[in-house]
Amino acid sequence: MNILIAADSFKGSCSARQVTETIERAAKNVIPDVSVTKIPVADGGEGTVDALTTALDGKKVSVPAHDPLGRPITAEYGLLPNGSAVIETAAASGLTLLKLEERDALHASTFGTGELIRHALEHGVKKIILGLGGSATTDGGAGLASALGISFLNKEGKELEPGGVHLKELASISTDRLLKEAAGCEFVVACDVKNHLCGPLGAAAVFGPQKGADEEQVRILDAALAHYASVLKEQLHCDAADTDGSGAAGGLLCGILPYFPVKICSGIDLVLDLTDFDEHVKHADLVITGEGRIDFQSALGKVPVGVAERAKKVRNVPVIAIAGAKGEGCETLYQFGIDAIFDTVPGIMPLEDAMSGAERNLLDTAENVLRFVHILKSSS
Repeated sequence: MNILIAADSFKGSCSARQVTETIERAAKNVIPDVSVTKIPVADGGEGTVDALTTALDGKKVSVPAHDPLGRPITAEYGLLPNGSAVIETAAASGLTLLKLEERDALHASTFGTGELIRHALEHGVKKIILGLGGSATTDGGAGLASALGISFLNKEGKELEPGGVHLKELASISTDRLLKEAAGCEFVVACDVKNHLCGPLGAAAVFGPQKGADEEQVRILDAALAHYASVLKEQLHCDAADTDGSGAAGGLLCGILPYFPVKICSGIDLVLDLTDFDEHVKHADLVITGEGRIDFQSALGKVPVGVAERAKKVRNVPVIAIAGAKGEGCETLYQFGIDAIFDTVPGIMPLEDAMSGAERNLLDTAENVLRFVHILKSSS
């Protein structure tokens, strides 16, 4: 029996690599002659660097950078064997880098993400795979662009202070100091939302509140981003603000679209393509996928549904999903190619116990699932 395991991390407890290895161990415990292919995957957000460097035998690079509030940190990006770099916005500009009381949508900057990109470019990388998930910022990507040498100036010709709130002061944009190593660079951007930069479904209105913005700050940021968009259009002839996905990660796409070739794609599709999922699934009798929590939101570009849809399209192979927890609406995922869903928590318990025992619970659940699969296979 050939089993393909393509699973995301159980965030806070098990990495994607740990999840796939645990399910493999369960399969070998139960089915003596099983053949297993493991692909740790992610949806383009947090965990994408881990998943791709593991699956493609890449390496991680540590870089001095700055967090969303300008404090020094060390952040990582991935370097793949083909010379591409994989960078997560969350690594240096992420919400998880801030305490709840530190969230500051007005002043948070993507400069740290730009520092990671700059380091990659200065070391010969010409293709950047960029995941947009998990940012703490609403600066229209201006921080990222400034780290690469783009100047955002007020009417006095002075550089703007970091943060989306200061984009209302923008008078001109200069590309004169754009990093010379950036010539010829292209971006592949993992983005699963269609929101535009401004308006009632824009970066500030939809995502600003989770980054600390109150109602008045949302209004201020939306107006500042609208002004920013008008300057981009007038001076750089770029309609970045009207591009699908330009509202993701606080408008980060607007920090690269005016200056580089950019391809935008689904995060999970990008990862599945890079890991040759289609070729692997051609030889599978069963696909097992999973993530920490499965619910109706899993249909919005998350790993289990992405894996299931691709598996059905390529070979119509059965797909089982295993999750740390099942949430509201998980039954709706059966229409997207998942054939069965199992959760790993054996009973009512404190969250910290479920998290600390996640790997053991996953192993037990996977073994039980695979015992049943093996019985069915043996009797057919």
